[in-house]
Amino acid sequence: MLKKILTNICVSIDWVVRQAGRTAAFIMPVLALVVAFEVFSRYILGKPTIWAFDLSLFMFGYLAALGGAYAQQKRAHINVDILYLKVSHRTRCVFNLISFSLAIFFLVIIVMMSIGKYEEAIEFDYRRQSEWAPPMFHFWIMMMIACGLFIAQLVRDMLAEAYFLLTGHALIEENSDGN
Repeated sequence: MLKKILTNICVSIDWVVRQAGRTAAFIMPVLALVVAFEVFSRYILGKPTIWAFDLSLFMFGYLAALGGAYAQQKRAHINVDILYLKVSHRTRCVFNLISFSLAIFFLVIIVMMSIGKYEEAIEFDYRRQSEWAPPMFHFWIMMMIACGLFIAQLVRDMLAEAYFLLTGHALIEENSDGN
């Protein structure tokens, strides 16, 4: 019964993070088009835009931040393998639980700071200091969402690691495609 509940939680988090990661991936071609348009506009037409740099900056930030949880799900973040690969699977689980806990602590701090920055951005109408001067509040909303997704993925990973430590069995059998 407990395994089924934990498995359902993990599968649900996996699905949400996977959908967010795949959706964020659609930002990349749009970002490329914005940059290409700016290059065309600046060097061919001789009339640079006032919005392309700010928009591409935001889009790159969105892509990088929203991709963090998906990268965690795919185990694409950098590891220090010199020690990690030389220890048993159980010891790796302990290492993971410690590092995931520290990451969650850090991400919670970012969420708390983002809430404060969002409130300031709304109250004082913060804008980018550029000719276009777009508002900044949306960036802080994205940071809260991205950190929330990353925290959820780390909690999912911690559940799987803790389950293995307690039972000696995997909570979820991983498919060959990682889904």
